[in-house]
Amino acid sequence: MQERQHTLKSEIGLEGKGLHSGLNVRIAICPADENHGIKFQRTDIAEQPVIEAIADNVTATSRGTTLEKNGVKVTTIEHLMAALWAFGVDNALIKINAPEVPIMDGSAIKYIEALRQAGLREQACERYYYRVKEKVVFSDGESGKEIVIHPDPDFSLNVTIDFASKVLNTQSARMKSFADFEKEIAPCRTFVFLHELEALHKNNLIKGGDCENAIVVVENAVDNSELQHLSELFNKPSLERVPEGYLDNLELRFINEPARHKLLDLVGDLALVGYRIKGAVIAFKPGHRLNTDAAKELRRIIRKELLKPSAPTYNPNETPLYDVNRIMTILPHRPPFLLVDRILSRTDECVIGLKNVTMNEPFFVGHFPAEPVMPGVLQIEAMAQVGGILALGNLPDPEKYSTYFVKIDKVKFKRKVVPGDTLIFKLTLIEPIRRGIVSMFGQVFVGEHLATEGELTAQIVKNK
Repeated sequence: MQERQHTLKSEIGLEGKGLHSGLNVRIAICPADENHGIKFQRTDIAEQPVIEAIADNVTATSRGTTLEKNGVKVTTIEHLMAALWAFGVDNALIKINAPEVPIMDGSAIKYIEALRQAGLREQACERYYYRVKEKVVFSDGESGKEIVIHPDPDFSLNVTIDFASKVLNTQSARMKSFADFEKEIAPCRTFVFLHELEALHKNNLIKGGDCENAIVVVENAVDNSELQHLSELFNKPSLERVPEGYLDNLELRFINEPARHKLLDLVGDLALVGYRIKGAVIAFKPGHRLNTDAAKELRRIIRKELLKPSAPTYNPNETPLYDVNRIMTILPHRPPFLLVDRILSRTDECVIGLKNVTMNEPFFVGHFPAEPVMPGVLQIEAMAQVGGILALGNLPDPEKYSTYFVKIDKVKFKRKVVPGDTLIFKLTLIEPIRRGIVSMFGQVFVGEHLATEGELTAQIVKNK
């Protein structure tokens, strides 16, 4: 029996301060239609822009996860995202009047309590799942950080942290299912080491931080002058002196609360995959950068799996979107190295092109005279030219730009291409174009048969 998507029964209003900005923030978590996903709307900006809560939009991960689209940001989203994902909300619009989500008490419990008060409403469409088929490893070789996801019929997480600290050394936390989240994970607060506070404050961060919304780990004795400075920093009359442990003699909610909070962060960052996951996640020293890099790569894997080798339909009687003359106004290539004859269709994410392979192709003279075969490298070049139409098509003056290969990866040749074949090219963006870098998944079909596939990365460069 298929699970259904869910949204909220009613709107939720919450208010609190931003951890880093110190701003007083109001948010409204609103019900949304099926297949809407989770989106943030900045109501403090005249155009009220919307940012999709997906890993593709992550632009910063220092001390929190930041989403950005068209220069508009929403930061410190991870606790709210974890609460929404764990509670079972698939579709919601989050209206926010500032650039940072409220920190509340440093955990996700306030969000869970508000969601429970609103309740869930089942929707008609099926919920999207990504089922891990083989072990996937995401690692940072220098730091030793690693996330491994194993195939499993359910979703679970196992997290280990190691800070080489006499107060906070090696800890582990586990969540067997989302049924454990509310009681075992949601109440766990963010934490910071005392020696990090001054640098964070100088970098204009933690303006809203205090002992009510963060655990401060104290590794060495604190003298009176430092204690006074910290009191001013946290805008508190006084703080209790401790030899080592936790500032202000704070009591942990769980003996391994820091590890559980790292698990909470991982849930929130993995929610940016946009699909629920069927797999067992094992993480060693996770952090927002590794978490969101893993989420981005999972989205790439999912996109490729969704792009099953089904040949685009082609009707030779229909007028193409671009003929060869129009193509030459966009691409700098010219015969005999122009390897695309028609563009059949184009969207912001996908382009379909065509090439008729004839015996008159100049490369057949030497490849091979007795048994002519189109070189694989030219099939890749043809894919790239079709991809160039996708990359340059939205520019107001595409003739002033060219695309150059940065990387070619995971290319597979399935069958020979010979004179008389009609090649249909399908190029699909793997991720949004950023800073002129275009990543595409390309496929070449002959009839209904897949001939070639591969990942192409190119850079858009202005011509001199």
